Parts: sequence; C-alpha cells; structure tokens
Amino acid sequence: MPHSYTVAFKKKIIRLHMEARRTLASITAEYGVSKSTLSMWCKEFNEECRTKASLDHTRSFNSLWTNS
Repeated sequence: MPHSYTVAFKKKIIRLHMEARRTLASITAEYGVSKSTLSMWCKEFNEECRTKASLDHTRSFNSLWTNS
C-alpha cells in the first residue's frame, strides 16, 4: 500500500540529501523511505528548480523590454 508523505517531510528529506550531503542509504535506514522514492523526490525537486529558474529568467528578460 502506498504511503502518503507531507510536503514538509519531503522537503526535510531532500535538504538532508542535498544540503547536509547525507547518502540515500543513510536516509532510507533512518526514515524508512525507499531509495527509489527518495531518488524520485530529488529528481522532481531538481526539475522544479530548473523550471522556476527558466521562468524567472524569462520574466527578467521580458521586463527589460517593458521597463524601457
């Protein structure tokens, strides 16, 4: 049966891996979340960051033309 995790929990786990440099194996052992689930969350986070950065860049570029 699939387990439902809160957004706050997912963010905590992603930060542990990306900022604190914890391995997926150590997070899996401590929190009981599968390695494949952790990998999926990190991938989704990276894609979201790339999309947001792209949108921010487009908005900044567009504002150059509207503020002149």
